Amino acid sequence: MAESTDSNDKSPLERVVDLLVKHNVEFIVIGGQAETLFGSPRITYDIDLCYRRSQENLERLARALPELQPKLRGAPPDLPFVIDARALALGNNYTFKTNIIDLDLLGHVEPIGDYDAVARRASRIRVGLHDVLVIDLDDLIRIKEHIQRTKDSESLFQLRAIKKARETP
Repeated sequence: MAESTDSNDKSPLERVVDLLVKHNVEFIVIGGQAETLFGSPRITYDIDLCYRRSQENLERLARALPELQPKLRGAPPDLPFVIDARALALGNNYTFKTNIIDLDLLGHVEPIGDYDAVARRASRIRVGLHDVLVIDLDDLIRIKEHIQRTKDSESLFQLRAIKKARETP
């Protein structure tokens, strides 16, 4: 039986990855989606991505985003926001509601740094039809420890267990 390529059969992450890859956007999967890719049972309702802030990548990102019909999350619905490379260059981290899932785009990830800093240790993991960069497990643990949100305590427990399992011969 042939594998279906209907977008309804794909996870929200696969659908967003397909779109960004189609537009050659440079990004790294971080946050809860990365946890899931590492094997954590955590359920997450958004996608966090670190993106390269070069002019070329901002232009590619600006061409891709309209397909997601993004709206600034938490902003008044009538707040004008034009998504183009210039607007994206003026900010750094964006939180959007989209027609697929909430999407957080981070140009800087505390306490790691920008795209290049996160990419140094990132690895490639298959998401749907694409091998994409995913934050390093140790870096993800470091971020969760740095943020110290109550909701991340379970994530830290799971991520540390995954790390320990990987290190055990």
